Amino acid sequence: MNIIVDAFGGDNAPLEILKGCAQAIEEYGVTITVTGDEEVIKKVCSENSISMNGMKIVNAPDVIPVECEPTEILKSHADCSMAVGMKLLAQGEGDAFVTAGSTGAAVVGASLIVKRLKGVKRPAIAPIIPTTTGCYILVDAGANVDCRPEMLTQFAIMGSAYMSRVKGIESPRVGLVNIGAEETKGGQLQIDAHNMLKKAPVNFIGNVEPRYLPTGACDVAVTDGFTGNTVLKLTEGLAKSLSGQIKGIFYKSFMNKLAGLIIKKDMDAFKKTMDYKEHGGAALLGAAHPVIKAHGSSDARAFKNAIRQAKEFVEGDVNAQILKALEEMKAQASAKTEENA
Repeated sequence: MNIIVDAFGGDNAPLEILKGCAQAIEEYGVTITVTGDEEVIKKVCSENSISMNGMKIVNAPDVIPVECEPTEILKSHADCSMAVGMKLLAQGEGDAFVTAGSTGAAVVGASLIVKRLKGVKRPAIAPIIPTTTGCYILVDAGANVDCRPEMLTQFAIMGSAYMSRVKGIESPRVGLVNIGAEETKGGQLQIDAHNMLKKAPVNFIGNVEPRYLPTGACDVAVTDGFTGNTVLKLTEGLAKSLSGQIKGIFYKSFMNKLAGLIIKKDMDAFKKTMDYKEHGGAALLGAAHPVIKAHGSSDARAFKNAIRQAKEFVEGDVNAQILKALEEMKAQASAKTEENA
């Protein structure tokens, strides 16, 4: 399997990305095509003793800045490392693409360069978020601020396919993020989406209040991109705040430090379950080929896990499962139309 990697996306490019690529090649047995400035890539690998075995370089000296308008990936930055990687993916030169670059540019590129799966209205950002019982996938986490009910229904189908094929969850529980559990709660979008989700080919369990997401209330949390991005950033901020406060408690006194040493193993295990680096990145569900958006601050370990995530996406044949569910929903709609005729 060949994974295409944008070597110049993110805060720690290209060093941490190249280190992560080398680790992934060794651990997962994949080959990697990196896009970016060939001269710089070779120099960084040489200076840091990073093996290039199993790694191919496609020269792309340009980089799209994070502050750029996302559509510039199609215009003034059409030859940047991200755009070149996505073009290679669209041409069948690799099985999946991973980038830690601009989220907006990645969404635009996935939609207009890689293209969308047949029948998918909009690709959605879908990060994996840890809970006290495991994890859930949040769809959409920011790609589509304004949504229609049918889009949320597709998000549910795509998220369910991912959790089933990649995480091995049989019949993933799909919840609609809302301000209350009752069917009548929320705005018109939530009410209409609720009615559509009840008929969709997913295991819909109804509305889920955000306060229950951290305890594993559902496996797939469906929402519009504005709400989803708010949930994501609040979760990240709260986790960081609590982590800092807990650390402060253990450093408060000698006795507290001693207590910290006693439970260090358990605390390390807890910290690992809550670490985004363990999950890799966010899948751009709905793209015609697997695209993974790694966290902008990804280090080598996080990037290695993003490549693992891309590999699992391909092996799970997630897109085929999404297409199958969309066809099933289309057939149901056609049958209902004929019935009412």
